[in-house]
Amino acid sequence: MAIRRHRVENGGLITFLVLITIALMLIVSSFAGALLWAALAALLFQPLFQRMLARAPDKRNRAAALTLLIITVAVVIPALIVASLVVDQAAGVYAQMRSGQINFATYFDQIHDALPTRLQRMLDNAGFGSFDRAQAQITQAVGSSASMLAQRALSIGANAAAFLLAFGVGLYVTYFLLRDGERIGPAVVRALPLERNVAQRLSDKFVAVVRATIKGSGVVALVQGALGAITFWIVGLPAALLWGVLMAIAALLPAIGPAIIWGPVAIYLLATGAIWQAAVVIVSGVVVIGLADNILRPILVGRDTGIPDWLVLVTTLGGIDLVGLSGIVVGPLVGALFLTGWQILREQREARAEPTESAKGIATDGVPGTTG
Repeated sequence: MAIRRHRVENGGLITFLVLITIALMLIVSSFAGALLWAALAALLFQPLFQRMLARAPDKRNRAAALTLLIITVAVVIPALIVASLVVDQAAGVYAQMRSGQINFATYFDQIHDALPTRLQRMLDNAGFGSFDRAQAQITQAVGSSASMLAQRALSIGANAAAFLLAFGVGLYVTYFLLRDGERIGPAVVRALPLERNVAQRLSDKFVAVVRATIKGSGVVALVQGALGAITFWIVGLPAALLWGVLMAIAALLPAIGPAIIWGPVAIYLLATGAIWQAAVVIVSGVVVIGLADNILRPILVGRDTGIPDWLVLVTTLGGIDLVGLSGIVVGPLVGALFLTGWQILREQREARAEPTESAKGIATDGVPGTTG
């Protein structure tokens, strides 16, 4: 009777925890993005906080405040400035498209006419001779994307109070996660309804993927985007910063990379007779931008996260489609935890199967007429 009552009480507690967790998630869903990036910032800048704390071990509040100030000055403010400039350039590009100053149909015609005659015939036979359908689709897609950026900028301006509130909440939570992260992290791991070694492995994988994605892929993508923006500015391409941001986003995707941005730009420059500009873009893309990943990633990441490139690509794209910019981290993180969870399950099954096989082997050795 006591055992049955204990099971009922335990089941009731688990049901209560599930329901209250769902309720909490619904309540804080408006600040989910801010809380996520606060946790990521606290995790990424924890070594900096430890350095500040080492100078005055008994002043954790001051160390956390100084670390938060450095994050704000070195990361947050420059990011806001770049974002505002990108939005301005995107709105300018959209305005030029509506006025006819930018005409993608004309650009495609120029590229088509510059191609060799044999290749033109192949495209004509494939139904792309006039590029009418391709021009209409791409112009519509680019126009809708620029329009969406402009509308998003207007919505941010209209909801400035909500944005500032979420921003303030993010900084506030970051402060406490920096100060108390050493206690919060282990407490969360101990509270997970998992075996201690399993919970620790999942926690280690979580930390490794977050650091690899932000400190490795994120920084490398920013460097490649900055190099791309500088290259486009040198050759006189309009909205160079906007193209550089697009290149940084593309650099986060394996098997795609920044070449998907600078490659078409180089082709267009060649087709329009801008030979030296195209040469600069190609040399910069292959030599400078291409080598940045090979040089910086091993230095910043330091160890492999064990995620296949194809899974990183799919989870990143799916994460961006599901939760927006946060999907850059959330997508690969879910993929890594998925692989780690199934690997742990396989190891546990193999560990349980080994004693059974050993027992069978002993029994077989003891039977007369059998070979061991």
